[in-house]
Amino acid sequence: MGAGTEPDGSSRSDEEWERFLRESVAGAADAPKEPSARARIVAKRLRAEPDRAPEGWRSYTPARPKRRTGWYVVGLLASLVLLVVALVPGRIVDLFAGDDPDSPSSAAETARPAQAPPAGAAQRPTKDQPFRGSPAASWVSGAAGITVPKAGAVGWMSAAEVERALARSRDFLVASGLDREVLRGERPEKAIALINPHQTDVQDLLKTAFRTPSEKNDPLLLFSRFQPSRTQLVGDVVKTRGRLTYREGERGALQVTADVTFVYPVTRADADGDDDEIVRTIVRRELVLSWDDPDKVITEPGTFSIVSNKYDMTNGGCGAPTGYFTPPFGTDRRADEAGTEVDPYDRSTPVGRDESSGEECRRATRS
Repeated sequence: MGAGTEPDGSSRSDEEWERFLRESVAGAADAPKEPSARARIVAKRLRAEPDRAPEGWRSYTPARPKRRTGWYVVGLLASLVLLVVALVPGRIVDLFAGDDPDSPSSAAETARPAQAPPAGAAQRPTKDQPFRGSPAASWVSGAAGITVPKAGAVGWMSAAEVERALARSRDFLVASGLDREVLRGERPEKAIALINPHQTDVQDLLKTAFRTPSEKNDPLLLFSRFQPSRTQLVGDVVKTRGRLTYREGERGALQVTADVTFVYPVTRADADGDDDEIVRTIVRRELVLSWDDPDKVITEPGTFSIVSNKYDMTNGGCGAPTGYFTPPFGTDRRADEAGTEVDPYDRSTPVGRDESSGEECRRATRS
C-alpha cells in the first residue's frame, strides 16, 4: 500500500491524516497504525508546535454553558411576594386588581356594577390596616379611585375643553372630599372657588352653612369634615371608588355626573394606642354639575353650577347638624341602630338620600 492509501484502495485527504495524527499525538486509539512518510512529517511538525491549529481548519468556540438560574430567580421573587403579602396584604389586591366594573377589587369603575361586593371575613381594623375586613381594602386610594372617561366634543365645548372640565370636576371632588385640611374642619376654599359665584341658592348655602349649620344649610351636603377636637383620621389614606360620566345638558351645557364613595377611617381625637376603636365613616356622593355656555348663562370661566346633589352616609353621626361628621364610638353606636339599613359598599343601586329627604341617619349593614 502507498502512503495515505487504505486497504480497500481509498485514499485519505491531508486534512483527515492531520486529524488522525493529532489524535495519535494525544493518544487516540483509532489513528492509522502505519502512517505514510508524509504523515510522519506532519506528525513531527505537530509535536514541535502542539498548540498551533492546522491551517484551513475551522476553529470552534463552544457556547457558554447555560446557568440554571431561572428557578432560583422565580423562587426569590416568590419569597419576596410572600413577604410583602405578610406585611401589607391590603395593598396587594390593589396591584393586581382588574378592570371589570362588576368586580369589587377592580382598580377602575367604568360603569355601575351589577351587584354589591361579596362579604369577606369579618376582621377588626387596626391602625396599620384600617380598611381590613371591608371591601375598601381592595379599593385604590384618593383621586386614583375616581375614573375619568375619555373626552369628546359636547355642546359648546370641544374635546379639549371637555377634558379640562372633567379634570376640574374631579378636582372639586378632591378638594371637597379628600383635602386633608378640609377633612380636619377647615373651610374648603379651593372647592368653593370652582362653584359658579352667580348661582344664588348655592352661594346662600355657603354663606350660612359653616357659621350656623342646619338641616337645609349643612356643609356636609357638599363637603366632608370632621371636628378635630373630637375625631382624628387614621393614617394618610382615604379609599375611594367611583366614576365621572357626561352628556349634553340644557342650553348646550356639558353636564357631568359624579358618583363616588369615600371611606374615612377615624378614631377618637385623644386615642394614642394600638387597641383604640376604629370606625369607618362611609359617604357616597352623587353630584350633577353643569359647565354652562357663557353666552347663554351668567357664569365665570373655570366654574360650574350644581344641578343636584345627593349622598348616603353611614357611621357619620345622627341628630342635629353640627357641620361635621360625628362618628359614633363605644356606646354611642346604639344611636345609629334606628336608621334605615344600607350596605355602604353597594354601588349597584342609585344614591338614595338627597338634601330634602329629612332622613337623619342610615345604619350600615357592614362597615
